[in-house]
Amino acid sequence: MNPEGQDAILHITVNLIFLVIVWWSLQSFRFDVFLRNPEGPKAKLLMVLVTIALSHLVSSFFIEYLQGSLTLRYFF
Repeated sequence: MNPEGQDAILHITVNLIFLVIVWWSLQSFRFDVFLRNPEGPKAKLLMVLVTIALSHLVSSFFIEYLQGSLTLRYFF
């Protein structure tokens, strides 16, 4: 398998793992305090969008950290 394919599989896997982790952790957050109708479709869409945004931030940080740590071997 070429390195680009391995990189793509790594990105997809990390994104999906952090998507599940963020979704699971947001289940304990009380959105009903901030929303008028917490069971409505708009509230559910907000939950999905917040999950996607947070998981993108976390997975991007993790992937950049991993790539940075892998390139440290060229420093020494």
